[in-house]
Amino acid sequence: MSQLDIFRLDDRVAFVAGGGGAIGSALAVGLAGAGAKVAVTGRSQEALDATVARVEAAGGEAFGVAGDMVERTDAERVVGQVVDRFGRLDIAVNAIGGGAGKVLFDAQDYPDDAWDWIIDLNVTSTLLPTQYAVKAMIEGGRGGKVLNLSSVRGMLGINAGYSAYVAAKGAINSLTRQRATEWAQHGINVNAISPTFVDTPQVAMLLDDPEFKNALLARIPLARVGGTNDLIGAAIFFCSDASSFITGQILGIDGGLTATQ
Repeated sequence: MSQLDIFRLDDRVAFVAGGGGAIGSALAVGLAGAGAKVAVTGRSQEALDATVARVEAAGGEAFGVAGDMVERTDAERVVGQVVDRFGRLDIAVNAIGGGAGKVLFDAQDYPDDAWDWIIDLNVTSTLLPTQYAVKAMIEGGRGGKVLNLSSVRGMLGINAGYSAYVAAKGAINSLTRQRATEWAQHGINVNAISPTFVDTPQVAMLLDDPEFKNALLARIPLARVGGTNDLIGAAIFFCSDASSFITGQILGIDGGLTATQ
């Protein structure tokens, strides 16, 4: 038996909310590559089908079912379908989120509709599906793993109108610690990864601006923007037995940005 076997996910089922997005899709493919059967959800069935195709092309097994994870009835339905399909659920990854640069307002003028949208997109979408996924884990009696997607903005303010996004990611960090505390009794580990900018279509317009990109790179000691592949190793670690004694932690994947703050 190799020491690297503790990173394997064979015979486990991973559920990735946001599995049709750039980050969620990369994480789904990465977990499948480590041996997991993967179920993905999100609003676009077409995007989910593309992720399933990527997993299957690499020799894995995947299932995509559309649903809106800010709606409780959808979250319950989708998780139920995953369990019906695979017979168990061992890993829940919350990769829905974003919207950081789309609704920027001065803190004293931040509008309710923009606030509600960011909170739903980042916090509610993490809150609801995990409740049903963890109920399935508890019922299965085998423990489990929960991995949340946070951001360096959960710890750092920025003078750029990000009130709702910073609050949302700060909530994800606190929710990670709280759920880790409550679910430890069931053998369930809850952790989060906290990247800085990741090169995805969602932020392509910002990264295409040389002034913005140069200013960003100047704050990152490794002097580059992260890619979706930079998140996969940490995800496999947190979703495998390699992290069995780690819970309630938020891991920065930021090229050293937070080390300079």
